[in-house]
Amino acid sequence: MNDTSKIIILGIESSCDDTSAAIIENGVIRSNIIAGQKVHEDYGGVVPELASRAHQQNIVPVVDQAIKKAGINRNEISAIAFTRGPGLLGSLLVGTSFAKGLSLAINVPMVEVNHLQGHVLAHFIKENDNDNNQPSFPHLCLLVSGGNSQIILVKNHLEMEVIGQTIDDAAGEAFDKCAKVMGLPYPGGPLIDKLAKEGNPNAITFNKPRITGLDYSFSGLKTSFLYHLRDNIKINENYIEENKNDLCASLQKTIIDILLNKLKKAANETGINEITVAGGVSANSGLRNTLQEEAKKRNWTLFIPEFKYTTDNAAMIAITGYYKYLNKQFATHIMVPFARMVL
Repeated sequence: MNDTSKIIILGIESSCDDTSAAIIENGVIRSNIIAGQKVHEDYGGVVPELASRAHQQNIVPVVDQAIKKAGINRNEISAIAFTRGPGLLGSLLVGTSFAKGLSLAINVPMVEVNHLQGHVLAHFIKENDNDNNQPSFPHLCLLVSGGNSQIILVKNHLEMEVIGQTIDDAAGEAFDKCAKVMGLPYPGGPLIDKLAKEGNPNAITFNKPRITGLDYSFSGLKTSFLYHLRDNIKINENYIEENKNDLCASLQKTIIDILLNKLKKAANETGINEITVAGGVSANSGLRNTLQEEAKKRNWTLFIPEFKYTTDNAAMIAITGYYKYLNKQFATHIMVPFARMVL
């Protein structure tokens, strides 16, 4: 019999190329294990078939480690939270199927989690029993990753409204694709961040989109960047290598400017001054520094996630599962994953 005073959630995340399992007890993190996949570096991006095969190899040892590190046995688990989508379908199938099997084996309910909601709720993971540093409601969340760029009005743990989003490419995609054009290895975003620190962010001007409202667009920036390289390589074939730091710094500044302009507009329109940032791009040091500067100027209360919670991880799935468990939002065993899902 489970101890009813303890709500222990096993979270499983397998939306892309990281296999992750985490244990959260009454909102407090007890373990968060992540197994990455180096194989994709040779291909310049994630290969879906290789990703799903690696998940099959990793998921049993990863879940086993998470349970052992948390110091519990599997019969103490109250529910299993799993990522239903969005993501790579083959990868999602591995996590979903494992969650279903374990749920039947230990006779506990399942909770399906939207990967994007997980990123937003990563701010509510408690590091210990006395950790009360979480955002209040309502607040605005800037969710920026390889596949998403959104401004989300967070009304409570389970009610969210997307008030602005990209109409084409995401910010993380712009980082990675521009890095690839420069010949940088995958993933390109972290390397651009590193090189940008040595460059002049005002050295080169790239086109910025003119999109009304709170929506984003990054396809025009990618085209502007490509044309800039093409025109300058005609004059100097070593242009990229000789100007790599300035290219990275200027590109990064442009992306951050685009993100921040809409976030400032959203804050002004809603009157909300409590801001969170989430997703893989929230690890970018330039974005973090700029947000902190804006927060001081505009009197925002700003929440920036720890680096370990920026990329895909099961802790964010488990914490979302915890709040859905409290609300008795359980999944059935006939549920299937979806490659595309919205908040």
